Amino acid sequence: MSIVLGIVLPVFAIIALGYAASRWRFVDDGGFRGLNFFTFSIASPCLLFNGGTSGHEGGGPAAFAFFIASMLIYGIALWLGRARLRQGIGAAGLFALNASFGNTVMLGIPLITAAFGQAGLTILLAILALHSMVLLSVATVVAEIGLHSQAPLSRVLRATLLGVLRHPIVMAVFLAFVWQALGIPVPAPMRRVLELLGGAGPPLALFCLGGSLAGFSLAGARAEVGFASFLKLALMPALAWGACWALGLSPLETAVAVVTSALPTGANAFLLARRYDTGVGASGATVLLSTLISIATLSALLAFFNLAL
Repeated sequence: MSIVLGIVLPVFAIIALGYAASRWRFVDDGGFRGLNFFTFSIASPCLLFNGGTSGHEGGGPAAFAFFIASMLIYGIALWLGRARLRQGIGAAGLFALNASFGNTVMLGIPLITAAFGQAGLTILLAILALHSMVLLSVATVVAEIGLHSQAPLSRVLRATLLGVLRHPIVMAVFLAFVWQALGIPVPAPMRRVLELLGGAGPPLALFCLGGSLAGFSLAGARAEVGFASFLKLALMPALAWGACWALGLSPLETAVAVVTSALPTGANAFLLARRYDTGVGASGATVLLSTLISIATLSALLAFFNLAL
């Protein structure tokens, strides 16, 4: 119970405040756009760059275990969308993204930091390097193929590459790894600026997540939403756990990889669905439903790992 009160309850309380602020118009759409921009383009990149250049190493094996689970789920969901839900390749690709793309920034960073500290955040950095870069790239390629089946491969690859390069989280993690590999010291004033800006990231990300949830509805396609939520919250963490066991990972690496795999569907999946105007309602419903269910599933996982560590 203490893990729920100490970590999960404050996290979801801030999400609820953001939801209420949006519902009751304490913060309007323009205000949330500004907060989102600051959070994802400034605060969160500063937090990740600061963590990635703090001298902590590791996370590669955990990232590999997470990658195995996420790509297996993406493949299973892509087949399910095509074979059972009778979707086109583009729609099936976005359904697969709903089932495999977790909310690693808005929810993952604050939750992992609160539960496992800087050591957990360091492991999460390695996962983040693969998460957005691989999954969003694959989903973009599949969506482009579905939308423009006759489009040249160079166009698809160019759109994918530009999307990755424009992602501030991906670039922050990449620059941190390069900076650390080159052994360049971070000057004390710069480090302090990174700490101050980065410290604002986790609570603002949670607040913005709550605001975004206010715009979603559970009126999407029930079968699609149910399948995606089950794959994301149950099967993906189970596969990640199995991969961690097979690779012989430490308890902390296993905890971070499994909890990150169990995060609800991220809003970027909805944004990509809106960009391609495919499955928008179902994607928004999956984000909302999986986030609500994850209150219970994440609480159970964190309570277990709190006892195991």
